[in-house]
Amino acid sequence: MAIKMNKDESVFRNELICTINAKSIKIEYTLVNLFMLLRYNGHRPRQLSRGRGVTQIEISHISNALGVLERENKVIGYSENIEAIEPWIRNNFVDMAFRGRIDKEKLASLRPVHLESYRVRNASIARDYFSAEQIYLMLKGNSKVRNDLKQFLISGWDLTTDSLTNTDSLDIDSLGMLNLIPKISPRFVLDSPNTLDRIEPLLSQQAELFCDDIRRLLVYKDEIPRTVLVDYLKTIISFHLSLYIQKLVHFLPEMIAKGTTDVEDGWNIVIDTTDDFESKVSEFAIEDADKLYNSIHNYIVATFKINMTLEYLDLNRDNSDNLEKVLKELKKNSAEKEIYFRVKYNGLYKDLDEEDKLLVDDITKYEETYFDKYLALILNTKSKRQLKEYKGMLANLSQNNSDRGFMAQGRSKRHPRRFVMGTRLLETLVQIMVLESQDDHFITRSLSIEELMNRIRERYGLIINGITEPRFRDANVNTHLAFKENVEAFKQKLRQIGFYDDLSDAYILQKVRPRYQLNQQ
Repeated sequence: MAIKMNKDESVFRNELICTINAKSIKIEYTLVNLFMLLRYNGHRPRQLSRGRGVTQIEISHISNALGVLERENKVIGYSENIEAIEPWIRNNFVDMAFRGRIDKEKLASLRPVHLESYRVRNASIARDYFSAEQIYLMLKGNSKVRNDLKQFLISGWDLTTDSLTNTDSLDIDSLGMLNLIPKISPRFVLDSPNTLDRIEPLLSQQAELFCDDIRRLLVYKDEIPRTVLVDYLKTIISFHLSLYIQKLVHFLPEMIAKGTTDVEDGWNIVIDTTDDFESKVSEFAIEDADKLYNSIHNYIVATFKINMTLEYLDLNRDNSDNLEKVLKELKKNSAEKEIYFRVKYNGLYKDLDEEDKLLVDDITKYEETYFDKYLALILNTKSKRQLKEYKGMLANLSQNNSDRGFMAQGRSKRHPRRFVMGTRLLETLVQIMVLESQDDHFITRSLSIEELMNRIRERYGLIINGITEPRFRDANVNTHLAFKENVEAFKQKLRQIGFYDDLSDAYILQKVRPRYQLNQQ
């Protein structure tokens, strides 16, 4: 059955809700494209051809650029090791699509370690599906944090003269890239408008939390190696993108039900820290993951309702004020709206053949209004694909089965998807948690295990010890044992990353200690 539907209604992605086109997203590509948006203040420049219509950049171009640098006496050893250069570039310098598959392997971009990394990228390969726009939107709420992040990422490079300046703050990878980029000479032109000017992140509190986490990580810029801090940024960006999408899935249907974006944030999930698929606490972590995935359909329905109403009200998707108008309209049952969708539905119906009419009748037979009948047709055509794509995207953004992620899944049906805490994610969160605001600067301080778990719960909604949670108020002995096991596993993870030692049996002396002391202004 092929039904021609209005594009504005049937295209799922709506920037007023979330800019991301649900696909398999690689966070490295998100960062590279975010760097480009930061560089051009929200614009996506178009990459010009390299001559004769060729825009693709190959590893050979990077290799040849090294040869030019050798002739300029800026590098040594290229000629003597030419056979090893391309494997080295492939493995250490760039991100490759289909890595390891010789027949399909292609250069995506330079590794995202410096703001200028975006300049050597193949846009058709390093696709982020507008996830960079979502991060940029979340940074809009705090221009100082956005500018501070840009200044950190642009270290050592002068945007005005397009040349190296101070190299003292740069790591060797960034320094190498910044010497190479001018030799490859990628060119860009700004010929597309910035569509984000009048859009604000739908979950403003979540965006503010993200900005605060970025601000806290940047406190360490003079204390830890640049590459380590960039890795922390990559981890926290992926983490917050996943959190944001999960909360959207949870709250958007509620916003429609209440007719406003102002909803109370009581979202939380149980995190299994044991690394054991059959742990006692895994039952609760699996239950919360199931709840998330089972809620995606309602989120898809809510999004299409908003898209339909925007089209009915003749409102564009480029102004967040329009979303409030839509939510108010969805609370009404106006005769005008019903007439509008009856005309649209009947217009579609009359052009169908008899067999398709029978199918449409079957799809819509339980719907009472023409708005719901029209919605049912859209969902029948579009929802199955979106449901599949969103499940995959959430796993990607949550870094499924990765040490920087908070979702994991076994290979068999006995071990379904559950929420976890990867060691690199935990390390990043601890670096944030041990910072305390004092006047106009941050200091570090030690935390008890209890304080750390409470801060993670209050800040992100991640439950490690759920005994005091209202949802476990009537917990039995097995639940208490499950959370006790989870807390012990959490301590063990902290030991693994070097933040926690049992220096004494005295509970008060068992502290999570900062790795870097920041006690001076």
